[in-house]
Amino acid sequence: MSSYSITEPSARQKWIAGTLVVLYALITMIPLAWIMMTGFKSPADSISYPPKVIFDPTLEGYVNLFTTRTRQTPEFLAANPPQSWADEIVRQYDMVIVGPSKFGERFLNSVIIGFGSTFLSIVLGTLAAYAFSRFKIPLKDDLMFFILSTRMMPPIAVAIPIFLMYRQLGLSDTHLGMILLYTAVNISLAVWLLKGFIDEIPREYEEAALIDGYTRFQAFVKVVLPQAATGIASTAIFCLIFAWNEYAFAVLLTTATAQTAPPFIPTIIGVGGLDWPAVAAGATIFLLPVMIFTILLRKHLLRGITFGAVRK
Repeated sequence: MSSYSITEPSARQKWIAGTLVVLYALITMIPLAWIMMTGFKSPADSISYPPKVIFDPTLEGYVNLFTTRTRQTPEFLAANPPQSWADEIVRQYDMVIVGPSKFGERFLNSVIIGFGSTFLSIVLGTLAAYAFSRFKIPLKDDLMFFILSTRMMPPIAVAIPIFLMYRQLGLSDTHLGMILLYTAVNISLAVWLLKGFIDEIPREYEEAALIDGYTRFQAFVKVVLPQAATGIASTAIFCLIFAWNEYAFAVLLTTATAQTAPPFIPTIIGVGGLDWPAVAAGATIFLLPVMIFTILLRKHLLRGITFGAVRK
């Protein structure tokens, strides 16, 4: 008789599971692939019906995304030949490039606010999680639930109070105001996730460090933080995704100086309406920082999701 394991999957089960995972990955990547393809379509091809899968690629969407254009007379166009390949693209609409668009500024705002709030959330969340994990705090459970409850509120429920408060404090349309707001929203997630990671780190390591003469803070920095790096990395990914994609507060509290890319991209206007290739190009570029950040920390993310799943 051949041995059979109730825990080890058979070859057929592995094949079925692998096939399902591949199919799921392909299905979830279809919208992303379609957005990337639309960025290389002409405006006519982007709204054609039935949708075109095979088309002549063009960089018109990216040119319209990064430039500001104006219409000119035939005489002006004849007297001023195109100076670059981008200028040649817009000439087919009797237009010329007059300068850069605001997308670069809005994208930079997203980088500053997204990564700034993520860094602040991780710093404050790690300190708070360590305190909840290691010290006897009065009403600890109630405080933890209160912190979590801030995540339960929909943005629209606090939009008006925050708008009025920011207007009085002069934080509307500022980088600092958006960083503080996203940090306040993200810190509940950071505290709860990081507390679970720190709970799994044996206290004996810190006690040994204290016996060797380390202070509590030195033990935290040199013993706890290195072992909690996996949890910190995975928590940072989730915090960055929220801050990077947030739309409601960005629309309400920013207009020009600190406006991020999400509220700006849908307002890109082309000839006769929304410029869908430029919108798709902006969405594609907007995806890259979070995608690269997640890829760089993917090992920590996978370990972080399963951290603490097997206990001794």
